[in-house]
Amino acid sequence: MTPPFSRDAFADFLTRVAPDAVRRERERRLLHAELEELRSLGFGALRVPAEHGGSDVPLEELFALLIDLAAADASLGHVWRGHVAFVESLRVQGGAASERWFARVVAGDFIGNAQSERQETARLETRLEREGDALLLSGTKYYTTGSIYADWIHLAALDGDERVAVTVSAHHDGVRSVDDWDGFGQLLTGSGTTSFERVPVDPAEVAAGDADAARWHLLGSVFQLSLIAVVAGIAQRALDDTVAFVRPRRRTFGFAGETLPREDPLVQLIVGELSVAASTSRRLVLSLAAELGRATESRADADALQQLQFEVFRLQELVPRIVLDAATRLFEVGGASAVGTGIALDRHWRNVRTIASHNPVIQRTRALGQFELLGTLPEWKAPGA
Repeated sequence: MTPPFSRDAFADFLTRVAPDAVRRERERRLLHAELEELRSLGFGALRVPAEHGGSDVPLEELFALLIDLAAADASLGHVWRGHVAFVESLRVQGGAASERWFARVVAGDFIGNAQSERQETARLETRLEREGDALLLSGTKYYTTGSIYADWIHLAALDGDERVAVTVSAHHDGVRSVDDWDGFGQLLTGSGTTSFERVPVDPAEVAAGDADAARWHLLGSVFQLSLIAVVAGIAQRALDDTVAFVRPRRRTFGFAGETLPREDPLVQLIVGELSVAASTSRRLVLSLAAELGRATESRADADALQQLQFEVFRLQELVPRIVLDAATRLFEVGGASAVGTGIALDRHWRNVRTIASHNPVIQRTRALGQFELLGTLPEWKAPGA
């Protein structure tokens, strides 16, 4: 069993991992060691109820820590997305299955997520097969964030014609995760291909497609708010990196003598914009996380949770936009020297742009417009399907 979570130990961890974030990304060094230390600190069990050995922190506090983690390393914050949603689902679900999984999480197990497939039509092809008493899983997933680091992988599959949720061991020989993510941002999330070849499945870990509207709205909110929290963390790191870049500089432009950039009103303006983006995005995420936490504890109904999910959609439009704008403008503080690969200030824009393309922001915003005008939401499926 992992020890109780220590905020001091977590703060020390952030202090140690943050300085090497650029090097890790440049060398494409996956985050196995960093994730292992976080697990040993009990980070994965923060939302496990106290009666099951977890820290039982409020959802708002979890998201505050997630923002801090993403500020230290944007990929390291991102890989927890599926795990956070899985644990939140256990809190809602209750019963023997939740107790079994809480014990695993408290022991340090980490859960990855593997839903999407790279089919032209997005048709689900990962399937369960039966051979005598054996239940076997076969298929290939992509965008499998965190799965390369995982002990267990939660995924969608077909059981006959029925869509089901399945959780399998990531350590079976038939499970293979490959770091072939080819995006220009979030390089260390392991968001590449995971294949499953005749992987044994415990029937107790197969659940029917979620027909519980309240639970669906809650999980959808947690999945997306986790991404927005990472964006807020990136905003904070962009501010910190820009301040660290500007403060020691002795000239603004190519003339002899000193014209200290930190005293330049235009440089101060840009840093002020970064400060606004970092503070505003953090406050928005934490405010909504607090509302989601209260709704979960009070067992809010589907309508109330759908309204909160709409609020997440609104943040999904606003927060990446203000952070992207600030991450573009930050280069104005230093001329050509600000685009050096050594300081890698460009990674902040790349990482936010990558996250904003995940469940594309423009589609969420359009859904809000349709709902406001027509009272319906897009079905996001082929006509006649």
